[in-house]
Amino acid sequence: MIGRILRIELRRSAALGVALLLLATGVPLLITSTQFFAGRWMLLAVIARSILVVLLPLALAGGAWLGRRDARHRVGELFTSTARPRWHRTTVTAGALAITVVAAYTLVCLVAAGWVVPTAHYFPGATIVVAAVGVPALLAAGWLGMAAGRAVPRVITAPVVAVAGFALLGLVPELAAQRDPDLAAFRPEPSALLLIPVINELDDFQTIMPRVSALQTLWLVALAATGLLLLGTVRRRATALALLPAVLGAAVAVPLLPIGGTRGAAVVDPAAIELVCDNAGPQVCVTRVHAELLPDVVGPARQALAMMAAKLPNAPVRAVQTQQVSYWARLDPRAAPAPHSADTVVFDTPSFDRLGRADLSGDYFLPSLLEAAWQQECADQSVQGDEYRARIVAAAWLTGRPPAPTGWDPAEVERLVSAYQALVSLPEAEQRRRMAAAREAALACQGDGLVAVLPEGQP
Repeated sequence: MIGRILRIELRRSAALGVALLLLATGVPLLITSTQFFAGRWMLLAVIARSILVVLLPLALAGGAWLGRRDARHRVGELFTSTARPRWHRTTVTAGALAITVVAAYTLVCLVAAGWVVPTAHYFPGATIVVAAVGVPALLAAGWLGMAAGRAVPRVITAPVVAVAGFALLGLVPELAAQRDPDLAAFRPEPSALLLIPVINELDDFQTIMPRVSALQTLWLVALAATGLLLLGTVRRRATALALLPAVLGAAVAVPLLPIGGTRGAAVVDPAAIELVCDNAGPQVCVTRVHAELLPDVVGPARQALAMMAAKLPNAPVRAVQTQQVSYWARLDPRAAPAPHSADTVVFDTPSFDRLGRADLSGDYFLPSLLEAAWQQECADQSVQGDEYRARIVAAAWLTGRPPAPTGWDPAEVERLVSAYQALVSLPEAEQRRRMAAAREAALACQGDGLVAVLPEGQP
């Protein structure tokens, strides 16, 4: 009997419409931003969690619309007069909504996986766990929306809960992340912020701690239980008891969750940063999570190494992709990374195209490789204007051509060309000595030594 009623609910209720709405929203959001996750499984899980900022309010609104069905058709008194308890009817309807929203979320992830499978070489096991946290989140949203629709059976209820949900999920994390620029100390976000299941951003080398995913799931399951209990209650005392699972879930989760929001919940995945190398020539390595980039970068990397060897004393002999997490993804951006050795040039991850390959259009990659000869992974990642100009001049010295950066102010380009001409006007031995000294200073995280290659410290 229950199975037959469930099939009827799936065919005729608004539950199917809610699922179609989630699909029609989630799929375009993902396939229009494939460059952010193509070829990387963990980034797919992260972006699936990030679009919950839109999907959860829609699930709330859909649940609210479904929850006011009895009042809309004026059958509330008729059903109340039967001997069957309210929770018998509401549980089946809630089950139909649960099936449809979970199926919609799963299909959204499967469609997006089509942009990951062809180029991905690394599948972290935590991917499924991170993405699966969205399931109890959607269940909680749908059932809380149904409870709101039953409690306030008005047409305006659905849009109101949608707006409220979007404000909670989108604005609260932004407000919590704001910092007073006058504060010298770094102030991470409170741990309670991780009760919101939306993940804003994650570096390619990171994963979410299993403990965080488990605690978020615990809290969301408790919140979903509260929504289901609220949907079946008829008395005030029962309503108060229905809030107990959510309160207990938050009381258990918040003290155990880390501070710092997504950055506090993220850790470096050791397997993701393992190096995959091409040794058919000067060694070129990329991280395991970016193994699909190796065929694209090996050519420009060896070209850059050859240009360095031709002119630079004690030139690097291998090129390796950075294994450092981007500064914006660190809980404390001031933490000092481990420096690399002088025989290695460390390059930043190139941009991705929509298919997960390296996007080397615009001829930016080779100059960035040459500039990397005068870079070190220092604690202070900020680069002053003169230091950045000096790197451009140094890279131009390797190419033997004046610098011509695109998009720069003509007066600024003229100053760079003037600095380059002043450098190459020196005797060749002096040029090599200065550039070698500048590189030693840069590798020692002494930016002033690099700036010294410019005439009188200024371009």
